[in-house]
Amino acid sequence: MTWSVHVDFDFCQSNAMCMSVAPEVFDVDDEVLEVLLSTPPYAMRGKVEEAILLYPTTAISIKES
Repeated sequence: MTWSVHVDFDFCQSNAMCMSVAPEVFDVDDEVLEVLLSTPPYAMRGKVEEAILLYPTTAISIKES
């Protein structure tokens, strides 16, 4: 099973909280969030899940396929 990071940019506040937890996956440049690794290695899943929990909106999610 593979997984990927999904961002709903309608809800994203680009506040860099996700970047502070998983800078390998997320970057905020000029106040715009960029997903650097949309399919990060499984070893980074814990960091992505932590970023999801810390994010003040439901903008970030994990998609399973």
